[in-house]
Amino acid sequence: MSKTKTNVIRLLEAAKAEFELLEYEVDESDLSGDTAAAKLGIPPEQMFKTLVFRGEKNGVGVCCIPVHEELDLKKAAKHFGEKKIEMLHVKELLPATGYIRGGCSPIGMKKKYPTAVDETALLFDRIYVSAGARGETVALSPRFLIDFISAQTADLIVV
Repeated sequence: MSKTKTNVIRLLEAAKAEFELLEYEVDESDLSGDTAAAKLGIPPEQMFKTLVFRGEKNGVGVCCIPVHEELDLKKAAKHFGEKKIEMLHVKELLPATGYIRGGCSPIGMKKKYPTAVDETALLFDRIYVSAGARGETVALSPRFLIDFISAQTADLIVV
């Protein structure tokens, strides 16, 4: 199914990272992470979606949270030192990150944006994030991911 090697895979291979590439059939009408997790038989709390926002003060930032959760905009804004943040419009995603909706990865974006991974990631040996294309995900150690992308952990989800 994999057409070409994504930037994510190239970067992970270059870093000699331990990871596993998983692929699944994409239904363009349902790009939800919950659906992807179900197709792969992965608990949704271990599959993380990559959300990109813009803050008034510091510009673009990135949050990775479990696919079945909702980003708490107030918590995220506070973590990034912003009064308020809003999600990047889907048409701005590709120019800002190099990725399309449903295939956005925290690894290998066009620029290095401030990134936070929800602290629940550390509860697991492996988490799953997009491999940079719809229908492709990588499994890797959350600690490796956080270090590799120079992210911080934070409480980011709505309780």
